[in-house]
Amino acid sequence: MGEKINYHKNYTWYFLLIILILNIALDQISKYIVRIEISDYEHIVLIKDFFTLTKVENSGAFLSLGDNMPYIFRLIILTGLPLLFLAYGLFYLFSKPNLPGSMQIALCFLIGGGLGNLYDRIVHGSVTDFMHMDFHIFQTGVFNIADISIMIGVGILLIQSFFRPIKKTEPTTEIPEPKTENEKVH
Repeated sequence: MGEKINYHKNYTWYFLLIILILNIALDQISKYIVRIEISDYEHIVLIKDFFTLTKVENSGAFLSLGDNMPYIFRLIILTGLPLLFLAYGLFYLFSKPNLPGSMQIALCFLIGGGLGNLYDRIVHGSVTDFMHMDFHIFQTGVFNIADISIMIGVGILLIQSFFRPIKKTEPTTEIPEPKTENEKVH
């Protein structure tokens, strides 16, 4: 009579796709607004002495690491490798339907944030960062929505690792039988 449709699996895929798309869309919309409305290095205070907007174009990686590398190395390390990892992440996410739900959601945040920043790097040649927080005892670097998505994904994975049940292995009480002459290999 035909193939039985697994509606639960389909809804899970749609849910995961929505999370991915929302991560990428929120990141790209926010960066689009910042590129139009905020000048480079303009400083806009949103919450006094705590939260500011400062537009920075980052051609390096996290905290501008690799910014001074030759172009070909930046292309390979900051575009090629992330592209491979994100492609594998997407493959892993959608080819392993039995992953715990929290891991699937975490991967969506990680991949969505990674794709948002990778898109910037490919299309604009740099990643637009624009948020900065000062906690008085330490400050963040300038970051964006994609970075927040990545940190949420990492946070979910860390929390999951703390609550994952520890598999206990039962000690074996069997004593192996000694091998006979015929079983020994010469």
